[in-house]
Amino acid sequence: MHSQAFPSFGVERRGAPVMAFVRLSDKTIRLRSQVYDPDYVIVQDATLIEAVDVAGGLKADGMIIVNTECNPEDLPLETEAAVRTIDATRIALEIIGKPIMNTVMLGAFAGASGEVTAESIKNAVRDRFPGKVGEKNADAVQSAYDMVVGS
Repeated sequence: MHSQAFPSFGVERRGAPVMAFVRLSDKTIRLRSQVYDPDYVIVQDATLIEAVDVAGGLKADGMIIVNTECNPEDLPLETEAAVRTIDATRIALEIIGKPIMNTVMLGAFAGASGEVTAESIKNAVRDRFPGKVGEKNADAVQSAYDMVVGS
């Protein structure tokens, strides 16, 4: 599997919303641009839903995964795409001990999409963060994988 990831920052300073793009493919990825019609959107901060068009360009058969305590049907989203939710903040605090949701959201993505396995993400996390930090993050990945809520 080939991957490409890059952030897109505006002129804002710290604390401003950031868009990041990831491409996954079985083939070499040559395209180097923003993703305008995503298959998936991951929202780490649910307050962005009312401030930003998070579903903009999302394919009708796509999916939005949101970090929130809410159920999917309770979110103010206007989209034909599937909506999944996970309380990634709670999982991160309980398992990792800090409100760092990145790996938790990757676990939710794996569980909701089926595009990657939880094992592959856990192995990558353990490689990147050896020892206790990696193990806690791998546990958080598995928890999110098992707990993602769909409509």
